Amino acid sequence: MIEVRHVGFEMRNKSLLKDISFNVQPGQFWAVVGANGAGKSTLIKILSAELSPTSGSVLLDGKDLKKHKLRDLAKMRAVLSQQNVISLSFTVQEIVLMGRYPFYEVEPTQKDLEIVEVCLKKVGIGALKNQSYPTLSGGEQQRVQLARALAQIWEIKNGVLLLDEPTTGMDLLHQFETFHLAKELAAKGFSIVAVVHDLNQALQYADQVLMLKNGRSYAIGTPEEVLNERIIKDVFGLPVKIVQSENLSYPVIVPDVPMVSMDY
Repeated sequence: MIEVRHVGFEMRNKSLLKDISFNVQPGQFWAVVGANGAGKSTLIKILSAELSPTSGSVLLDGKDLKKHKLRDLAKMRAVLSQQNVISLSFTVQEIVLMGRYPFYEVEPTQKDLEIVEVCLKKVGIGALKNQSYPTLSGGEQQRVQLARALAQIWEIKNGVLLLDEPTTGMDLLHQFETFHLAKELAAKGFSIVAVVHDLNQALQYADQVLMLKNGRSYAIGTPEEVLNERIIKDVFGLPVKIVQSENLSYPVIVPDVPMVSMDY
């Protein structure tokens, strides 16, 4: 369980987060949404212990993140960051195996290698395992990093997965597969917190939504409670309509503005 208690964060005398509080239970998928600069990535960095809050605290399984040893923390939670630049010619399999580093001293065990194989297949890149990582497309690299994060917590009961824009660079199919996988992991007891830019994906897949505006918690609750026409317009400045089609099992958010023709 993740407990976020009145978290604030300042950098260079600028407040990036202010009084953020929420709890992530095992089995929940949380989407963090908001306009650019709202503090979404900063929040993920604080949850992962990459940054320390300047006020408030974050508890993981009842213990302050600051009191967890780094190796123990690595065995409890995994992080997929926005940017994962690796220029050395590691193979895909070697990158994913990095997720198992906290669990062995010198050489990976057969169990470690088996987990890597499972995670490669889970994200659909088993056929690429011997390929050099820098030669892959951006979307393929993102799926490799997702597999690495999965490998890190694959066998951990109630593990935590923190995702900062997990589908960056992915095509439509792999975006769908990634969110479907996140939902599947949550159903198995994992706690998922993801920064999500596409509000329709948050509406379709998330159990809970945290809407940030100017570093503050503007709205928090179920997707239906948070992602409504009034709140979206207040936060993003864009009028929208929530459309329910008889051909879909979930509503869709669409802009409610006239099309502008461009005369050249």
